[in-house]
Amino acid sequence: MSFFQNTCKPKGIGGKIMVNMMNTGHSSMAEWGFTHIEIRNNYICLDIGCGGGANVKKLLAKTPYGKVTGIDYSEISVIKSQKINKAEIENRRCEILQGNVMKLPFGNETFDIITAFETIYFWPDINEAFKQVYRVLKGSGTFMICNESNGENSKEEKWTKIIQGMKIYNSGQVKKSLEGAGFTDIKIHKNEKGWLCVVCKKDKDVN
Repeated sequence: MSFFQNTCKPKGIGGKIMVNMMNTGHSSMAEWGFTHIEIRNNYICLDIGCGGGANVKKLLAKTPYGKVTGIDYSEISVIKSQKINKAEIENRRCEILQGNVMKLPFGNETFDIITAFETIYFWPDINEAFKQVYRVLKGSGTFMICNESNGENSKEEKWTKIIQGMKIYNSGQVKKSLEGAGFTDIKIHKNEKGWLCVVCKKDKDVN
């Protein structure tokens, strides 16, 4: 397995190195993404594809009276995320689970905020995955996607050849899939670095 395949599902020694790299390498992008959403101090949050847990830690700091759940389908990512969020797990403000976005193990309308950093590239079917996100998001809740690649730079397509199962989406593709899942008030943010942040809402009054 190529070392870069660990961006998809970290395994073994290479996976341990990769989750450490993710925690530091994606920090600036995550902070940029967080500027586009409001997180109240008692929100119930979910970070899908939580990787090494750095963004779970950021969410915990932003919602001091709330709770944060992280989920990832890599055992190595789960172990790392549990380690760096150990104190808040012990305080019962945090939970890290191993699971799959295609079948989220949560009840309907559980979360106020759901985030997905550098992860939708690897979701087998974003149309179905977004429906799962929509299901577990509360009415009037917010879903944020944040990617380093906005799908407009052809040079980035090399990664889809190196990393099996990876697909880079542009903002139009993401917007269409979100609309198909029922999301509204979709806002698209880009910057000079080529990063993409998409923020959307679930209507308050949904059946």
